[in-house]
Amino acid sequence: MGASPSDTLKALLSALAACSADPESPAWRDLAHVVDTAARADAAVARFWPPGRAEPRLAEPAARQELAQELTAAALRDAVTRSALTDWLRRHGPTPPRPAAPGPAPGTTANVIGGSAVLHGPSVQARDIHGGLHFHPPAETPRPRPPVPRQLPPVTARFMDREADRRTLDALRARHPAHAPQVVVVSGLAGVGKTTFACHWLHEHADSFPDGQLYADLAGGSADGESGPASPATVLEAFLIALGVPSVPAGTAQRSALWRSMTSGLRLAVLLDNAFTAAQVRPLLSGSPTGITVVTSRNTLTGLRVDGASVHRLEGLPAESAVALLAVGGGARVAREPAAAHEVVRLCGGLPLTVGLASAQLAIRPHHSVSALADSLSRGQGVVDLLRVDGEAVMRTALDMAYDVLPEAGARLYRRMGLLPTDRHDLRMLTAIAVDAERAQDAEHVTAIAVHALVEANLVEETGPDTYRFHDLVQPHARRLGEEKEEAGRRAYVLRRFVDWCLSTAASAEEILTPSHRLPGHDLPAGSVKPTPLGGPDEALAWLDTHRNGLLGAVRHCARAGWHTRCWRLTDLMWPLFVRLRPSQMWTEAHHLGLEAARRSGSRPGEGRMLTSGAIGLRNAGRYAEAADWYRQALEMATADGDARQRAQALSGLGHISLLTDRLDEARGHFEEALRLRESVGYRRGAALTRRRLGETALAAGDLATAAAQLRRAEAELDALGETYEATRVLALLGHVLVRAGDLEGGTRRLREALPRFRAGSARSEHWEARCLEWLGLAAESRGEAEAAAGHYAAARDLFRRLSPEDADRLDSRLRQP
Repeated sequence: MGASPSDTLKALLSALAACSADPESPAWRDLAHVVDTAARADAAVARFWPPGRAEPRLAEPAARQELAQELTAAALRDAVTRSALTDWLRRHGPTPPRPAAPGPAPGTTANVIGGSAVLHGPSVQARDIHGGLHFHPPAETPRPRPPVPRQLPPVTARFMDREADRRTLDALRARHPAHAPQVVVVSGLAGVGKTTFACHWLHEHADSFPDGQLYADLAGGSADGESGPASPATVLEAFLIALGVPSVPAGTAQRSALWRSMTSGLRLAVLLDNAFTAAQVRPLLSGSPTGITVVTSRNTLTGLRVDGASVHRLEGLPAESAVALLAVGGGARVAREPAAAHEVVRLCGGLPLTVGLASAQLAIRPHHSVSALADSLSRGQGVVDLLRVDGEAVMRTALDMAYDVLPEAGARLYRRMGLLPTDRHDLRMLTAIAVDAERAQDAEHVTAIAVHALVEANLVEETGPDTYRFHDLVQPHARRLGEEKEEAGRRAYVLRRFVDWCLSTAASAEEILTPSHRLPGHDLPAGSVKPTPLGGPDEALAWLDTHRNGLLGAVRHCARAGWHTRCWRLTDLMWPLFVRLRPSQMWTEAHHLGLEAARRSGSRPGEGRMLTSGAIGLRNAGRYAEAADWYRQALEMATADGDARQRAQALSGLGHISLLTDRLDEARGHFEEALRLRESVGYRRGAALTRRRLGETALAAGDLATAAAQLRRAEAELDALGETYEATRVLALLGHVLVRAGDLEGGTRRLREALPRFRAGSARSEHWEARCLEWLGLAAESRGEAEAAAGHYAAARDLFRRLSPEDADRLDSRLRQP
């Protein structure tokens, strides 16, 4: 909208008044689309046109005024809404009167087109034309918007009180300066309910954050010395992927800069749970004054006050609220024994988690008195004193008591779950570890009953259909019991069953997502642990994403336990996780462990796979020298083994490193040898991809004719093989080469053909969409079309702001040039 907001508002009010009189008019129907478009960017707009209502109530001027103001504001914030509203006003808005155009002056010739004339491009058929005539190209189709993230954990029905705490957070939010990003730290003892409270408060204010809600467990409260607190780089990677970034930078600083760029101006809520230090949180702070970051921690994180954070300490529940929570499981017994109930609450420190566990014990033991429960909780050494050191003793007492009343199957499952190096569990995994071979009959049914007992006792929580996780601080307790009560041979059995479940389900995911990657001759043995069923590509990728920490934990355990074949095989089966989700740190760590394991196991195929797959991860992380060393080791092995295909893979990798580091002659030599080898073994896809690399090398050297010839052939071969994504990338590269060579028409046509493919479908890629737009801008600039070029550059810059701040800055500089 080129007009000012006030002019737009006036025009919109006039048009609404005109079309509201006829709900059957095209203008009315088109208005519904505009409101729907705006509601995707701001959910509050949806109230004007609820789903299923054909005629919103806009007869009153006040209602039209409110809708017009909301739409105008939404258009200022969101480009897609702005485009839709501008188009509607152009077609249905008021048209200002124009003075009558004068006819041709006496003695002049009228504008006449003869029958033999040939017209190209937009045309108008009319008798006479006077005055200015302007043509405007149609607006480009908006890119599909990524889904708005809604990652907050679900709220619990047993949330008690916290009215004073909610009012405190409301006041902190109201007093915060409008120009600065807001950070609120909710601190308190373990089990005080920080996460539950923060989730409830953010859910209550969800309408204020229409751009989404992000959640990360930073694991600062974990006593798991093996995994430790989550790194900022890992959390940033997950956040950027959730916001639609297809390619995440390697370094923490680059990820943090991209995160601030992407969140600038967004009304986004972020919950950083279980933070350990201020330094862990600082790179995760957003750049938006219209959003909020809520941090929960057992520490006060005083260092964040320097960043403008407000700190609110969450205390235990008020006594009456805690007693009401105890009564959820204790029922009338709590009312009959008020003094004992208050004693239980006191011993539990008023912490919602420990009170909830005590309540569960009363529910499980209906004949157990509240006085007896208070007596049990009071045993031990210095319980009250220990409450002053983070409440650990109360938690341990409550968890021990919860464990003591579990049925045998539930207690066994609880201990064994604690031994696993994972933060997510599903029913098929738990079945594999819970039931010994001699008790395998009805194993899944028995396990489901045991899991139900753990859920009822508040020892685990259900996070989805047949998926579970431990409550805060429960896993260390379960691990201690597993290490104390499961003998060494049984512990090894449980961990081996877990690893075998990881292997079998990862193999299923590989078969669905990347079937050509399967290593011949290395199928899993018959009788392996049954995998979790995966219903297709979406489920397979979601399983890999959800269980990525557990998969890496399994690889680490295999390395420690000396299970060398399992170690490198699991790393190899995780290929679709690495190539689709690109977790760079996990990629390199797993392959370092897998490479050592393959060598210890004496597997030449395994060593070769670890070297070439691991080198790709190192290359993507910008560690070129180390990646080249791995490729050279793979090349030496393949040469010694006479493996032509593996030699070609290593040579292609070395060529790519040389290309990225501007050693063009060296790159060309590697690619030409790789092409010869791939053609000799009939590997058509690999040969086509090598021709693309040769085309890129020729382009870098300025040999445009050779580049075009290589890319034309690569595109034809990839098209014939049905490789849509790779073929589209080659098509865009070819268009760019042709523009550079002076064939503006041919190059622009190919770029325009590639652009919609990058915006939707199997070839969708925001990175390549941005590159294509920039190349279209170069083509327009070469034709002298400065305005069109600026439009393409601006669109590319907006995409690069999400993907690569350096490229965005480069395009900003180009746009500032006269």
